[in-house]
Amino acid sequence: MLNKTPKGSVRFEGVVKRFGEVTALKPLDLDIAPGTLVTLLGPSGCGKTTTLRLIAGLESATEGRILIGGHDVTHLSATYRKVSMVFQSYALFPHMTVIENVAYGLTVKRIPKAEAHARAEEGLEMVGLKGFGKRLPSELSGGQQQRVAVARAIVLEPEVLLLDEPLSNLDAKLRRHVREEIRQIQQRLGLTAVYVTHDQEEAMAVSDRIIVMKNAGIAQEGTPRDLYERPANEFIADFIGDANLLPCEVSGHGDSGTTIRLGGESLTLPNAEAPLGSAALVLRPHQVRISRVPAPGSFAAEVSYAAYLGNQIQYTLTSALGEVFAVVPPGAEPFAVGDSVFLGFPSAEVQLVPVVATDQRMTT
Repeated sequence: MLNKTPKGSVRFEGVVKRFGEVTALKPLDLDIAPGTLVTLLGPSGCGKTTTLRLIAGLESATEGRILIGGHDVTHLSATYRKVSMVFQSYALFPHMTVIENVAYGLTVKRIPKAEAHARAEEGLEMVGLKGFGKRLPSELSGGQQQRVAVARAIVLEPEVLLLDEPLSNLDAKLRRHVREEIRQIQQRLGLTAVYVTHDQEEAMAVSDRIIVMKNAGIAQEGTPRDLYERPANEFIADFIGDANLLPCEVSGHGDSGTTIRLGGESLTLPNAEAPLGSAALVLRPHQVRISRVPAPGSFAAEVSYAAYLGNQIQYTLTSALGEVFAVVPPGAEPFAVGDSVFLGFPSAEVQLVPVVATDQRMTT
């Protein structure tokens, strides 16, 4: 019977990874609590896969300590770490049946064949593939093959389950379905899981916490809601969900909120904070209000792009604030390219982020 109690924690203490002269990971401190799913999110080359491979023991730390379940595993090879990894390529043996693939790791550990087979059957049942054991991987869909890879990992009863871009080979609709299954399995078994992706929607859908990485370090970490509603900087605001970043000037603070100068107008934002000086207004596309008549705090604009997508209408508006991307429900009043309109937004819902000097900006 598979163990269904929470597994180990993961802790990095000042971990650095260098490849020759290249620093792939700057001094990194992180804590992953038992039984949680934490996603490492970021653009290519940010250090997320290196971090995952350090947990797995597939890379060795140049500096610092790595602890799993409270035990120092810094100098232990992958063989002696209680972790399992699910790869984006599935890595199934094409000549083996599904049940043989799932049981493979157990047989390598010299688990008796009958027990290995029973645990493999239970693993398949957990991922919704009961009765598929006699098939070959080539007889399964991409989503089914990925679930076989997950079953193969969880039957080893790891302290930590690692998932490296596990959905990148699936189409968009199947990705949504499989990510829900992975999340349900993780929660049902109480697994500690570390998930790597560059897809922010995927990260928000499955994670207890997200660690956003850039330039070999952590840009910000928190719950999906924290990162979306309280971004620490322009990069996070733009990376976690679509955002219009509108240059503004913070001119004062008072009991009623933060006063800014935006497009020549003075506005008070009751729930936004930023230091005096240059800042960016974080305006999400769904927050944009479009009308044919002006309202207090609105700005003249022209519709330069319009697209009906069934569940939403997308617009690009040209204004004194720059280009503004907006998303409205399909039942809203339609506008055509070339229409003169006014754009506004609920001042209580928007956020501000400080503007980083050009020479201090992180690069992709």
